[in-house]
Amino acid sequence: MLTKPLTLNQFLARFPDDNACLDHMMRVRYGERFECPKCHKQAHYYRVKKRRAYECEHCGNQVYPTAGTPFENTRTSLRSWFHVMFLFTTTRNGVAAKEVQRQLGVTYKTAWRMCWLIREYMGFVDGDDPIGGPGGGIVEADKTFIGGHDRLGEGDKTVVLGMVERGGDAITRVIPNRRAESVQPHILRKVRQGSRIATDKAYAFADLERFGFQHEAVDHSKKEWARGQWHTNTVEAFWSMVKRTIGGTHVWVSPKYLQTYLREIEFRWNLRKTPWMMFDLLLMAFPRPRARA
Repeated sequence: MLTKPLTLNQFLARFPDDNACLDHMMRVRYGERFECPKCHKQAHYYRVKKRRAYECEHCGNQVYPTAGTPFENTRTSLRSWFHVMFLFTTTRNGVAAKEVQRQLGVTYKTAWRMCWLIREYMGFVDGDDPIGGPGGGIVEADKTFIGGHDRLGEGDKTVVLGMVERGGDAITRVIPNRRAESVQPHILRKVRQGSRIATDKAYAFADLERFGFQHEAVDHSKKEWARGQWHTNTVEAFWSMVKRTIGGTHVWVSPKYLQTYLREIEFRWNLRKTPWMMFDLLLMAFPRPRARA
């Protein structure tokens, strides 16, 4: 069983051309045999020459594995799309659109669109299931400020709330400000009631106990970084990954698109213990399309 991410040579051997990519999409989205939606027989579908389609062996009904995906109407080759997904799932801090432009020889507009759609699908496959719970790990919640030049989270900085379960998943939300009315609704929606929550002393986290959480806070202003099991070191490590990705790879991200970049980072963080699964999970993220009659 593969327990390491694909190497470049392995990727090239696995997907040498567009046909190999299309065959792979057909297998992961439909399987080798499935019930034909037109004749309702278990059927094997054969490739239609010169088209991105497969045909039922009994009635000739055709299905299109790329339907409902960014590949459906693109003039960019499937192998180029797969190559970009390979880059996204084998790099530690993401891939810039300029790098995709250089490697594929496409326009910057095409490269940016490819990267944008792949990030959206990363968020789709990762999902946003609630974290924590009475039997789960401690959830660490914290805010950070991205972009801009001021130091107090006001003005041109974007405020981001992060919730990270120790040993589990991370969830982020871009929020309008750092007040309790912006922070607490996201915690109530995304952290299961009864969870243990560790935060700093920020006012937005001050009264989480009244919502049914077991809450403890460390006082960073007094240089208190941990008190037994209560600390925010895990979410701080997540913020470090966020800022390395944005500052080191992308340099700058506009507030309008920040949430989608954060979903890409969540995907990478949440699969950090099984990185070899990232590429195949991303290929399987696309919903199965309807067959065309």
